[in-house]
Amino acid sequence: MTAALTPRERVSLALRELYQRYGYRQYTVGKFEEYDLYARNRNFLAGEHILTFTDPNGRLMALKPDVTLSVIRNTRAEGQTRKVWYTETVYRVPRNSDGFQEILQTGLECIGAVDLYTMGEVLMLSARSLEALGTDYVVDVSHMGLLTGVLSAAGAPAKLTADILAAAGEKNLHTLRALCAGAGLPAETVSLLLELCSLAGPVRETLPALLALPLPAESRAAAEELATVCATLSAFGSYPVRLDLSVINDTDYYNGLLFRGFVDGVARPVLSGGRYDHLLQRMGRPGRGIGFAVYLSELERLLSETLERDADTLLVYSPEDDPARVAAAAAALTAAGGSVRVQLRGEDGVACGRKIAPDGSEVD
Repeated sequence: MTAALTPRERVSLALRELYQRYGYRQYTVGKFEEYDLYARNRNFLAGEHILTFTDPNGRLMALKPDVTLSVIRNTRAEGQTRKVWYTETVYRVPRNSDGFQEILQTGLECIGAVDLYTMGEVLMLSARSLEALGTDYVVDVSHMGLLTGVLSAAGAPAKLTADILAAAGEKNLHTLRALCAGAGLPAETVSLLLELCSLAGPVRETLPALLALPLPAESRAAAEELATVCATLSAFGSYPVRLDLSVINDTDYYNGLLFRGFVDGVARPVLSGGRYDHLLQRMGRPGRGIGFAVYLSELERLLSETLERDADTLLVYSPEDDPARVAAAAAALTAAGGSVRVQLRGEDGVACGRKIAPDGSEVD
């Protein structure tokens, strides 16, 4: 059965089986939600533009630009951890695009008791999601507390913190230095920030170097948490994971572990995820949250295929052949596990493994 699936269908099935194996249940939502949900959390969205319409009751609705917000909105405060996975289409304007696109994504969310084990599990599932694509990949990991802890210890105001994080996200050390100089941050703070932003590479090599730095208390706690999560990941198996502190997001929504996934042949990230406890707090929900999304639309080229042939066998019949005999021959071929295309003699443009007549004889 799986042999007849397209690459995208095989990947979707593999991801579904992977997530369900670890206790995640499927979550489905409609194509639209009330616009107010997204208006209140516009900065959380990947883009500013939202497609809206007015329903017959006069409510302003929006075509869904995000799944996480819908999951949180529909999660009740029952004191239980909720683990869900989804495959949904969202509607937004991607970066460097000039119009709305339908973006297919598969992902998962865990809301409730998110602890060190849970973070390691989610990070493992993100790596294995990319592994299912059958190509080389890497997961870049970071922790929001590493840089924010340094800036908090130095007394940096919120606006300066946001600007410095943005520069770090762009790996723009020149701008980072200028921002620090303009704010009069201590030399040791600037030096530490630059060391952190320059630290990148496989976690086995970079984590010891990270832990050896003179980190303030908040940053050290973040580094130790990251080390424990990576050790938990290693208990699941060996995965290509790198430390990269340019993986940054909005502090109003995100905290803790952050990660992005890349695959060979695609320039942009095809997976992103992390902790979003602050988003839950903003939406009045208890507990903690972590999740990720795989952007299947970014993988269109990798998941597309040109079929080498239309079927294993081309069953060619003539107008004078008995239709029942043709049907019996086709049924026998498919019952044997092969695929068959039945076609009137004289039609061209079909690629098949072999050509036969209803009596089983080979056709030239």
